[in-house]
Amino acid sequence: MKIIVPMAGRGSRLRPHSLTVPKPLIPVAGQPIVHRLVKDIAKVLKQPIEEIAFVLGDPAFFGEEVVSSLKELAEGLGAKASIYRQDQPLGTGHAIMSAKPSLSGPAVIAYADTLIRAEFDLDPSADSVIWTKCVENPEAYGVVKLNDDQNIVELVEKPESFVSDQAVIGIYYFKDVAVLKEKLQEILDENIMNGGEYQINDGIKRMMADGKVFKTGTVDEWMDCGNKAVTLETNAKMLGFLTADNEEQLIDDSVVLENATIIEPCYIGKGTILKNTTVGPHVSIGKDCVIENSTVKNSLIQNQSKIKNANLDEAMIGNYVKYNGEFTKISIGDYTIME
Repeated sequence: MKIIVPMAGRGSRLRPHSLTVPKPLIPVAGQPIVHRLVKDIAKVLKQPIEEIAFVLGDPAFFGEEVVSSLKELAEGLGAKASIYRQDQPLGTGHAIMSAKPSLSGPAVIAYADTLIRAEFDLDPSADSVIWTKCVENPEAYGVVKLNDDQNIVELVEKPESFVSDQAVIGIYYFKDVAVLKEKLQEILDENIMNGGEYQINDGIKRMMADGKVFKTGTVDEWMDCGNKAVTLETNAKMLGFLTADNEEQLIDDSVVLENATIIEPCYIGKGTILKNTTVGPHVSIGKDCVIENSTVKNSLIQNQSKIKNANLDEAMIGNYVKYNGEFTKISIGDYTIME
């Protein structure tokens, strides 16, 4: 089994944080989004992962430090890491085809701005599985249309009338991804674009026209990381799941507490110092931070930041930040100083 992870875009909706750190590498509950996503997919698949192919953008943004972290992720799962570059932002289909040498055999394709919780077995009768989530407002999503045999027969983007309540979440399984590669190559050769981009859906629709069987794989939780508000919500949910699972140590043994209180669930990284401070619930703090005379809840703070005299709620703070103040719902990018 292979996992193909397109992650070339910078992510404008999560600025200022994605100005200096690729969005898929922004941590949620102490680990980068893409790391958690790939590990969760591997857990769902319940089979060995042979290769993980990452499609990155501009090397000036997705540099050697990013490449190193992704190789380490793949190796930790016993897989080969393959690194590809998408030279132009020309859509989902184009991103997948940037990893053309890896497009053979069984594979999962997953876009790296979402997290899941799921437990199911892949349907062996299916040529492909499109993972979906039941939603209350399907008109706001791309959804699947099913026939009486519960096969997917159509993909409908933001339907004006009811088609189904199963929203496409951006994770796909292909029994042989080479079939998708063939169809996407046709799309590229014929220059078929939607919204100025080459889309994976156009390749999938050609597979359906050839009679390939598509099934749904329904996830229990679909957590977006597209902007600050939903990223904080995802962080809170993930902390809850991890606490219930009791499989990860969320508060490092080296954390120093000086007249400080932690209200779980929280993640607090190595070397962080809390003085005269209450943290939690639903707070993630990276390594080597110092937080003094503050109250922090429902927030995400990255690495090596110093926070003083703050009352933070629904805040998102980057790396190497110095902040001294009384604002609450803030979003501060890397290297900001507010004293």
